[in-house]
Amino acid sequence: MAGSLNKVTLIGNLGADPEIKTISDNVEVCSMNLATARSWKDKKTNEQVSVTEWHSISIWEKNTINYAKQYLKKGSQVYVEGKLETNKWQDQNGNDRYTTQVVLRPYIGKLIGLTRVDQEIKNEPDIPSEKIAFKDVDDIDLGDIPF
Repeated sequence: MAGSLNKVTLIGNLGADPEIKTISDNVEVCSMNLATARSWKDKKTNEQVSVTEWHSISIWEKNTINYAKQYLKKGSQVYVEGKLETNKWQDQNGNDRYTTQVVLRPYIGKLIGLTRVDQEIKNEPDIPSEKIAFKDVDDIDLGDIPF
């Protein structure tokens, strides 16, 4: 095999509003928890069974963070494309812990909101209340048409 591929594609719902943090040098990072679910009918009990998986999403791309701030909230359905990254850290007792996240970095990843955002329409043109009068077809001088 001539290489490898680290790509994750998920469609799910946000478990909470996106969390934006500012770290060193005024760099923002966005964290989200995404729920994906699968369900099936248990053959033995004939009951519907559902399992939810939670995915940690970390966004480092400025425009994508701005999109998340403006348009996403708890319950929003989103399409996420990124790569898996695992970070090693130590807990309070000195034990090694690992966190695996789907990461969206500049030029690597995609975030698309799939839920319609209901918001106020601004700068809506006024609709005239009076009727517009049109000339009758017989009253048009065909000599004025340039072709």
